[in-house]
Amino acid sequence: MVEDERKLGLILSSALRAESHDVCVSANGTEGLQQAQAEPFDLVLLDLMLPGVNGLEILRTLRAHRVQTPVLILTARDGIDDRVLGLDAGADDYLVKPFAVAELLARVRALLRRGRPSDVLRLKAADLELDVATRQALRGERTLDLTAREFELLEYLMRHQDHLVSRDMLVRDVWKESRRATPLDNVIDVQMGRLRRKVDADATQRLIHTVRGVGFILKAGEP
Repeated sequence: MVEDERKLGLILSSALRAESHDVCVSANGTEGLQQAQAEPFDLVLLDLMLPGVNGLEILRTLRAHRVQTPVLILTARDGIDDRVLGLDAGADDYLVKPFAVAELLARVRALLRRGRPSDVLRLKAADLELDVATRQALRGERTLDLTAREFELLEYLMRHQDHLVSRDMLVRDVWKESRRATPLDNVIDVQMGRLRRKVDADATQRLIHTVRGVGFILKAGEP
């Protein structure tokens, strides 16, 4: 949620958490844009009038970078032209302030029901294809012999194609360990090294790249 009205942000985040949603709140547009580009979210609640980068600019930037996360605009602007402008910029829905929290929650549920990127069962990047249903991976005509962990890593990278994946994201979403006394960096690097050798072996184009000190990215061409 990118919302600079502190009181409203507290009310909405509390209501969303009561329905078992995890909520990240940014109070200005610059921070909100950075967060929306850095991590995968199921939904973005976006105010239009924000300090720093305004909501429409955030929305246009996300869509220009092929971030297809559903966006629900929250704004005090209730003119038809304003609604058309937001929808044309790539918004999925529009809610005018003031609104009932119950209506917001209903619209959130409706947007989430439309289907998340995780529902896609066949993924493709250049000549690399991944069938989630059969758990088969192909690089061109070559079948990749992947372990269960390597398959999970590759699926995660492909679902975040062209976007940086940090080690913290892998620990949380692949290893499912949000709290751990000892870091998993060495384990991740070993697994990623094995995966890269299988995916990029004998290929003219590398797909898996290391961003030193930060994480990894699956991208056709140099990151």
